[in-house]
Amino acid sequence: MVFGAIAGGGDFSRHIAPRLTRRHGEQVRAIATRLTRQDRIHNHSLIRSGPTFTRNIMLTIALPKGALLQESIARFQAIGLDFSAFLDKSNRQLQITTPNGKAQGLLVRAQDVPVYVEYGQAQLGIVGYDVLREKQADVAQLADLGFGHCRMSVAVKASSPYRSALDLPAHCRVASKFVKCARDYFNSIDLPVDIVPLYGSVELGPITGMSEAIVDLVSTGRTLQENNLMELEVLYESTARLIAHPISYRVNSDGLSDLIQQLRSPALVTI
Repeated sequence: MVFGAIAGGGDFSRHIAPRLTRRHGEQVRAIATRLTRQDRIHNHSLIRSGPTFTRNIMLTIALPKGALLQESIARFQAIGLDFSAFLDKSNRQLQITTPNGKAQGLLVRAQDVPVYVEYGQAQLGIVGYDVLREKQADVAQLADLGFGHCRMSVAVKASSPYRSALDLPAHCRVASKFVKCARDYFNSIDLPVDIVPLYGSVELGPITGMSEAIVDLVSTGRTLQENNLMELEVLYESTARLIAHPISYRVNSDGLSDLIQQLRSPALVTI
């Protein structure tokens, strides 16, 4: 409701800024102050005046380490923002500025991308849907970018008697680094299980007998096959998503609209 009021204009300084500050705390106090000043200067025309007022504020983008990084950089290169220095193996910098000086990039763990965006340290980010489902961050999901395809699955030993998740015994152990997603899934099918948090080589859970099953991301399925595991269920499909800080996006305070539309363009899809 607050975001709708912002998008439609109105008296930001009297009604909206105090509510945003109470809800989000210190991470948006600076944004609220900036927009209140803008509101006074431009007679409450937030959407039209936003890009002009913040013309000199550099855009910050959070990029994920790992499998999504190369394609994420290619997408931004296609619209004139070059973060390719992150691909240089000799580079140790975690924050760089594009050669044209229009944006800076933060190189962070994929799980931390929505955190940096939610707390306003980055206005945009790219991250897998699996991370968004697990983290439940307060960010705006703007677009499915169509790369980084994988799926969240329940898997067990191929030699096990189980042929569906409902065949698993009640109160059995399920290993996963996606603890929330795993718990939510088994709650949804009314099967009580003990979730064992693991953050590497989750496949070893069933192999060693520590768990009956795992919940993990599957891309090609080759790792499961090579470790004599098989999928029982697919919880959901995951792809890379473009996310934004909700306030920056709704008021267009950093001139994001054109950039977002370019990133959404089908012409950027890699064939």
